[in-house]
Amino acid sequence: MNQKMASGSDHLEVDYIIVGAGSAGCVLANRLTANGKHSVLLLEAGPRDTNPWIHIPLGYGRLFKEEAVNWMYQTEPEPGLNGRNVFQPRGKVLGGSSSINGLLYIRGQQQDYDRWRQQGNFGWGYDDVLPYFKRAEDQARGGDEFHGVGGPLPVSDWRHADPLSAAFVDAAVQVGISRNPDFNGAVQEGAGFFQTTTRGGRRASAAVAYLRPAKARPNLHVETSAMAERILFEGARAAAVTYRAAGIPRSARARREILVSGGAYNSPQLLQLSGVGPADLLRSHGIDVVLDAPGVGHDLQDHLQVRIVMRCSQAITLNDIVNNPFRKVMTGLRYAAFRTGPLTIAAGTSGAFFRTNPRLASPDIQIHFLPFSTDKMGEKLHSFSGFTASVCQLRPESRGSLRIRSADPAAPPEIRINYLASEVDRTANIEGLKMLRKILRAPALAPYVVEEVDPGDKVTSDEALLAYCRARGTTIYHPTSTCRMGNDPLAVVDQRLRVRGTDGLRVIDASVMPSLVSGNTNAPVIMIAEKASDMILEDAR
Repeated sequence: MNQKMASGSDHLEVDYIIVGAGSAGCVLANRLTANGKHSVLLLEAGPRDTNPWIHIPLGYGRLFKEEAVNWMYQTEPEPGLNGRNVFQPRGKVLGGSSSINGLLYIRGQQQDYDRWRQQGNFGWGYDDVLPYFKRAEDQARGGDEFHGVGGPLPVSDWRHADPLSAAFVDAAVQVGISRNPDFNGAVQEGAGFFQTTTRGGRRASAAVAYLRPAKARPNLHVETSAMAERILFEGARAAAVTYRAAGIPRSARARREILVSGGAYNSPQLLQLSGVGPADLLRSHGIDVVLDAPGVGHDLQDHLQVRIVMRCSQAITLNDIVNNPFRKVMTGLRYAAFRTGPLTIAAGTSGAFFRTNPRLASPDIQIHFLPFSTDKMGEKLHSFSGFTASVCQLRPESRGSLRIRSADPAAPPEIRINYLASEVDRTANIEGLKMLRKILRAPALAPYVVEEVDPGDKVTSDEALLAYCRARGTTIYHPTSTCRMGNDPLAVVDQRLRVRGTDGLRVIDASVMPSLVSGNTNAPVIMIAEKASDMILEDAR
């Protein structure tokens, strides 16, 4: 192993340093150490993934505001959302957000990746990335033209028969949406059931799927509770990382490359702290400018979700289970014995993708259906029988930013997303809510519906629906594009994810997406890291 660390020394020298053990970092750690030729240091600011709720699918509700494994970020007051601060949970644990997310496996649309390629990002079209999706996947249904088997990441069907979730799919079909058994197949459009990153009823985070099989390799060194503070440069070359582990300052040197995989918030934050970013911002905080890169932290994108809550006529929702001590205990015992039942519920059981305008080339709205209801995600469920369905606009035009507040690495960054800043975004959310209401009022759901609780039947006009979006809309946890790939002056990385204007430095995570994909982001991030690992190994020859 080409790795050395003197006894009692706080300095480590390896071939590659990976900053962040989230979805991308765990993939990189596995793939770069597999041939035994390269030594790798993986730094994670959070703890090991020992919290038992991480491994129970429904546990995401318990981890939503668990500071031990969550960065617990907040946006600045959002002008488009009545000046509200929007909570931004991000994983701070081995596995990153894949250890606390909603477990849905959605790749996005083929058109998303072809659009990346059309923007000059050669090698990132759908035909280019599909092999990496397949390489990562262990599809429970078997392999085919679109799916792989034998990969590290299990993709499974839901393990709980829920009549409400099935009725939602039937209702969507009744209002003209086609039935779709596979959102990641030939087409995304339609209504059906989500697949999840689980195996045997347990969460398969990136730490479980990728890091755990690699942890025993002698050329991989993993440090947890180790927060990266700065990247040190020798001229334009990224040479070392300083970090703090258990309060002790340490440093590590990279012979080949430093790979930043902190996610859409922490990656641009680390670059800015290290002197790579908008020069005026860096100087205002007393940071020496290594590279004036105005695009670092620029172009922040996220999916907004707006929820409709329904009162159910039958005591068959998760609300009823949680609020009944006997049923709650029996649900726990069922999961312990068989790994089935309501504790396997992900952040969407069934759903739909559809177009709000027939002139659109592909769906612009995603619906997540859930057999429970609450005022806010992560808070106590309603005392009444209830279920929820939310509208998510897939390709928002609104853009925001990520900027450091100070030179202190521990200070949370300033996050501005600018939800609903575009007329296209406002119209899509209004029209999406109208279609969702049609589904919820279709015959298949009629036996289960008492009334619409939120926003309620009095909210009918476009103006009232927009006001509801502003009052109640929130993130669906998909921030991207703050270190965007491209060829224009604001692009941060090139097509091989190398930071422009530097040597020995790449960013590999959701922040490099040229634009937000049309769906959940975990599967695309894993694909990006799979592809990046090949490029890194090719360049190491």
